[in-house]
Amino acid sequence: MTVENGVRIFAGTMILISVALVYFISPWWLLFTAFIGIQLIQSAFTGFCPPSFVLRKLGFKDDASCKSC
Repeated sequence: MTVENGVRIFAGTMILISVALVYFISPWWLLFTAFIGIQLIQSAFTGFCPPSFVLRKLGFKDDASCKSC
């Protein structure tokens, strides 16, 4: 699996977790969802994606077409 796919899986999982937290715990968890969205937007502009560093350490491979991940 590539780093890019891993980042997408990670982001999707975090969003689903935050939705569950909003439903079961508190609406304040929407701030977590907003944080995830902001990080996705900034990584599109800057190319800086913190989970990609972790995924590389875990052995995920870089995709040749993914320059910013």
